[in-house]
Amino acid sequence: MKKIIPFMLVLWLLPAMLVAQNNGQQQPSREELERRKKDLQREIDEANEQLKETKKSTRESLGQLRALRDKITLRTRLINNINEEINFINGDINTAARDVKTLQKDLDTLKAQYAQLVIYAYKNRSSYDMLNFVFSAESFNDAVKRFQYLKQYREYRRRQADNIVSTQEQLNRKIQNLESQRVRRSDALKTEQEQRNTLEIDKKEKDEVLNKLKGREKELVADINQRKKDAQKVQLAIRAVIRREIEEARRKAAEEEAARRKAAEEKRRREEEARKAAALAAAERAKAAAANNNNNNAANTPAPTPAPPPAKTPEPAPEPEKPAARTENVLEATPEALALSESFEANRGKLPWPVDAGNIIEHFGIHQHAVMEHIQVPSDGIVIATTKGGAVKSIFDGEVKSVVVMPGSGYVIIIRHGQYFTTYVRLQTTRVKKGDNVKTGQVIGTASTNDIENTGEVELQIWKGITKQNPEQWIRRR
Repeated sequence: MKKIIPFMLVLWLLPAMLVAQNNGQQQPSREELERRKKDLQREIDEANEQLKETKKSTRESLGQLRALRDKITLRTRLINNINEEINFINGDINTAARDVKTLQKDLDTLKAQYAQLVIYAYKNRSSYDMLNFVFSAESFNDAVKRFQYLKQYREYRRRQADNIVSTQEQLNRKIQNLESQRVRRSDALKTEQEQRNTLEIDKKEKDEVLNKLKGREKELVADINQRKKDAQKVQLAIRAVIRREIEEARRKAAEEEAARRKAAEEKRRREEEARKAAALAAAERAKAAAANNNNNNAANTPAPTPAPPPAKTPEPAPEPEKPAARTENVLEATPEALALSESFEANRGKLPWPVDAGNIIEHFGIHQHAVMEHIQVPSDGIVIATTKGGAVKSIFDGEVKSVVVMPGSGYVIIIRHGQYFTTYVRLQTTRVKKGDNVKTGQVIGTASTNDIENTGEVELQIWKGITKQNPEQWIRRR
C-alpha cells in the first residue's frame, strides 16, 4: 500500500506538470507561422526544381532520392505549421464565440431594461402627469430637482437606446468575424488534407526510387569507395599545403627573431664601446689636470698627497632581453594575418555561400548513406548542388595558396585567411592562380557537372589550421 500511494500521487500530478511545461514553452506568433509557411513553400519549390533536373537523367540517382526526402521533410514541417495555424484559428473562434455569447447576453439585458423604461413612460405619457409631478413639489428647490430628474431620466433612456444599437453592431461584427474565422479554418483544413495527399504520393515515389537504387548496390558501393579514395587524396593535399604554410610562417618567425637578437647584440656592443671610450677620456683629463697642478706648486712645498684615482663609473646593468611577441598560432605571427583571422572569426555564421543558388546535398561529418544505411560515409565539408557551370566565389578575403587538379575531384583551390583556410573542391574551371589576392564574392571558378544527376556540384571545406570545421556553422542560413 505504501508503494502504491506515491505512484498514484505521481499519476495525479503528471497532467498538471505537463500543462505547466507546455505553458512555459514560448508559442510562435501568427506572423512567425505565416513567415515559416512562406519559407517552407519556397524550399519545397526549390526541391521540386531540383527533382525536375535530376529526373532528366535516364537512371534513378541519389539526387532524386535526396530531393524526394527533402520534399517529404519540408512538407511534413509545412503540415505541422498548418496545424499550428489551425490551433490559432480555433482559439480565435472560441474567443469570438465567447464574445458573441457575452454580447448577446448584454443585449438581452439592455433590451429588457429598455422595455421596462418604455412601459413606465407609456404609463406616464401624459404631459399633465409630468407637469403635475413637477408642480406638486413642496418648494422651489424640490421642483428644480424633480425637473432635473425628469431630464436625466430622458437622457438615460436615450443612452440605453444608443447602447442597444452599439451592442447590436458589435454583436454583428463579432458574428461576421466568427464566420470568417470558420471559413479560414475550413480552408486551412482543406490545404492540410491536400498536403497530406501530396505527402503520400511523395513517399510512394521515394520508395520506388529507393528500391531501384538498392538493386544497384554493387555499383553504389564501388562509387562510395572511389569517393573515399578521392576525398583522402584531397585531404592529404590540403594538409600538405597547410603544413607548408605553417613551416614557412615558422621559418619567417625564426629569421625575424634571429635578426632581432643580432640587432640587440650590436646595440649592446656599441653602447659598451662608447662607455669604455668615455671612461678612458675621463681618465686622461684627470691625469692632465694633476700634472698641471704639480708644475704650479713651489719647490719647497711638500709634495701633495696623490689624489686617489677617479672612481670607476659602474657599468650599467645590461637590459633584460625582451621576449619576442608570441601568438597562439604561428599562422597569426604577422599583424596582417592576425587581423584577417579575427575578421574571419567575427563573421562566423554570416559568411556568404560560394554559389548564387543551390542547396546542400551532403552535410559535414560522418552520416549514413542515403540508400545503404548500414554504411557510414564521411564528409570533410559540405557538397552544394547548383546550376551546371555556375560561378563559384570566394567566401572571404584571402590569398590563393594552391590551385591543383585532383583526379575525380576536378580543380581544388585553397585560399588562406590568416590561420583559416577555405577549400573549394569539384571545380570544372578556375580563374585564379597561386599567389593571387581575392576578395569576398570574387569568382574563382565554375562548378563541376554531375552527369548522372544532371546538376552542378561544388564542395566547400573550412579548416582552422589543420582542424576541419563544419562549414554550415560559418555560412549564413538561407
